[in-house]
This record gives sequence, structure tokens and C-alpha cells, in this order.
Amino acid sequence: MSQVQHPLPLALLLVLTLSGCAFGPTGEAPAMPQPDHYAAQATPADAGPEGARQRFVLGQRAVPQWWQAYGSPELSAWVEEALRNNHSLAQAERNLASARLQLRAQVDQSLWPSVDAVGQAQRQRALGLPNIGPTTNLYNVFAGQIRASYTFDLFGTERYANAATAAQVDAQSYQFDAARRALVANVVISAINAAALRVQVSDTERLVALAEADASEVQRRAELGAASQDDLLAARANAQSLRASLPGLQAQWLAARHALAVLMGRTPDQAPADLDLASLRLPAEVPLAVPSELLRQRPDILAADAALKVAAAQQAQATAEMFPSLSISASFGQSGFTWPKATGAAGAVWGLGASLTQPLFHGGALRSMSEAAEQAYLAAEANYRQTVLNAFQNVADSLVALSHDADAQTAAAAARQASEQGWRNAQRRVALGAVPISAARSGERQYLNAHLSEARATASRLNATATLFQAMGVSLEAAPATSPTTAPQAAQP
Repeated sequence: MSQVQHPLPLALLLVLTLSGCAFGPTGEAPAMPQPDHYAAQATPADAGPEGARQRFVLGQRAVPQWWQAYGSPELSAWVEEALRNNHSLAQAERNLASARLQLRAQVDQSLWPSVDAVGQAQRQRALGLPNIGPTTNLYNVFAGQIRASYTFDLFGTERYANAATAAQVDAQSYQFDAARRALVANVVISAINAAALRVQVSDTERLVALAEADASEVQRRAELGAASQDDLLAARANAQSLRASLPGLQAQWLAARHALAVLMGRTPDQAPADLDLASLRLPAEVPLAVPSELLRQRPDILAADAALKVAAAQQAQATAEMFPSLSISASFGQSGFTWPKATGAAGAVWGLGASLTQPLFHGGALRSMSEAAEQAYLAAEANYRQTVLNAFQNVADSLVALSHDADAQTAAAAARQASEQGWRNAQRRVALGAVPISAARSGERQYLNAHLSEARATASRLNATATLFQAMGVSLEAAPATSPTTAPQAAQP
């Protein structure tokens, strides 16, 4: 005699089997190429001349508080103040805290049943039955109940939703870390720019004074007939041209100071005094993470990886929503048309129910949503690949810029030293009466122009170093794998 198998265990087994299936991709980041070096050319071992040389150390983890390598207590204090008081950073931090609390609420809501207490007191006038009793009924209803409901996550709909939200919080956390790192770099670069612009303003003011002295001398010579009117006009035009360039430099200098003050959470009128550009130091060693390590420490790459996990969870969630959902509900309480009856033993009421819902036809909406989520995942995967390539490009460009800025600073320093020596020689000849004083002014003018170029090159190299430190992507709180104790070197503007 054949035995008839009950269909319920088979159905339960099918449900449990399907609930353990993966309805979407894993969200693992795709494999990326690992270049031998970042730039088109091999990474140089060092950059800059002896005395102001920087060494690139491949494979060494960047120092978290890298701004301290500039050897400026004022700059370090400004960075710490900005991290404490910057309002945009505070806004991002509060948004991150809010996102974490929302995730906690969502997870708690999906894990535990909802229980509510309901109290009701109602007076109602309703129509009576036709031809039976009064035409209308007027009565009171008193009720108090405890209601509970729970939805079983058979196919992971809630679990995937929680995973997507958790990955979104992770992405927001990495973005917050990127904002902190960008703030630090902006403070350092703004301070360096302000210091360099102050030097340029000072040198330009002296150049204007020299040009006006030349114009005055040419005017005296023209009055004596030793210079032509064209010479006088040319001297005046040169002085006024230099004077015309001064307001723009002053505006840039003040704008850099104002930007620095706002980054620090101050009003522009409370901008700190400028740093001495000559007091800043160049870090002797610049750590370079290998490409595989860069993928694990740059917050933009980590945020793109989290976005990939969000898309994977959302695709799985969209697929799980096409499968059945099971919910149960229960209620217990007291009810009656009068308060004594509602609170008595005869007023006890309760209810228990379950519902199983299987989507059958939604006009193709559920399948379209699943396919849309799949396309969103592919887009997130492409975004991850592009983010990694952009990060490699960022490091490569920073390396090239720093190497070339070191060459430019070397040439500018040599030009400044030569022009300064020429100026000093001209001053000595003027003191001996061998040449007119205009020769000393010409030598000083050449020196000031060379000094201006060196200040720009020095600021550019200091900024490029900050940009490369930021490009490494190490967290500001991360403990370095190694603790290099390298002495900083003078920038020598």
C-alpha cells in the first residue's frame, strides 16, 4: 500500500531552500590591474637638490598627521582648530550619526515584532436593521487592546534592505573621512598660498618703489636734456604697470587669508597672521603606498566599494520581493458597550491571524525593478573601476607635479642666488662710485623678480607635497605601520 506524503513538509522544505539562495551578486569589488608604477615614467627615487631633497619610499604607509612634518606649530594648531570648528565637517558628522541611528531603527524594526497598546472610547449613531427594532441605534463603545504583528523574512527581503542601508552608512562614513582629509589639505594649502602671496605682495611693492625711483631719475635727466621724452614715458608706463599688478595680488592674498579663516570656523576678520614661508619645512621622506594597498585605504575607493555592496543588496532585495511573504498578527483586550461590561470578564476579546502573500501579477513592475537593480549594480561596478583609475591618476599626477616642482624650485633658487650676488656686487660698485645708483636698483629689481619666482616655486612644491600626502588616502586616526623619524628639511625660499 502506497503511502501518501503530506504536501506541507515539502512546501516548508522548498521555502527554506529558496530562502538560503543568493538572489543577487556578492558585491565583491572586481579585480583591478596592479601597475608597476603610477605614472607613465618610473617613480624616481628622490626629487630636489642636496639640502632640499625628498625621497619617495614605495610601500611605506603614510603618516596620519602628515601636516606636522612641515615643522610649523602654528600650522598644526590651525589644522586642529579646523577639525574641531569647521561647520561643514560638523554637518557631515551629524548626518553620519543620523544615518547610523536610522540604520539601527530599521534593523530593530525588522528583527522584532511590533507591539502596540490601543485604547478607544467612541459614541456612535448607526442605522438599524430594516423593519426590525428602531431605525437608528445610539451606543457607546469602550475598548482596550494589545496588538502584535510580525513578518517573517523568509526570502531575505528585510535582510537585504538592512544590508543595503548598512553599506550606505559605510559609504557615508568614508565620505566623511574624505571630507576631513580634504579639509586638512585645504587648510595647509591655503596657509601656504597666503604666506607665498604675502611675499609676492612685499616684493611687488618694492618693485613699484624702484620703478618710481627710476621714473623720477629719468624725469630729472629729461629736464637736463640727458633723456628723451620717450624714455620718460617708458619709465612712467613701467612704474604704473607694476602698480596696476599690485591690487590683484593684494586681493588674492586677502582672499587666501579669508578662506583659511572660514575653514577654521572663524569669520574672515579673524584670519590668523601669515606664516613665514621660509620657516616651513619639506618632509624628507614622502611615503608611497603600493597600488594594492591604495585600494584599501583611499576613502573614495572604499566609498565606491560600499556603493557596489549597496547595489548588490538592492538587486537581491528586488528579486526577493517576487517571492511569498508571511505575516502573523495577534490581539488581546477588553471591549464592551458600557464601561462595566468592557472591564468585566464578558468583555474579553482576542484575535489571531496569519497571511501568506504571493505576488502574481503587477503589470511586470516587479521584474522591471529587478532588472533595473541589476543595471544599477553594473553601473556601480563601472563606477568602482573608474574611481580606482582616477585614484591612480591622482597619485601619478601628484608625483609628476612634485618632481617637476622640485626641479623648478632648484632652478629658481639658483637664479635667485645669482641675481642676489649680482645685486650685492652692484651695491659695492655704487659705494665706490664706479657705477650710478640706477645700477644697484637694476640689480635689486632682477633679484626681486627671481625671489618672486622662487616663492611661487617653493609654494608649489609645498602644496604638491600636501596633495601627494592626501592622495595616499590614509585615515587621520590610523596608526602608521612604520614610524619614520626623518628630520624635516628647509624649503629655502
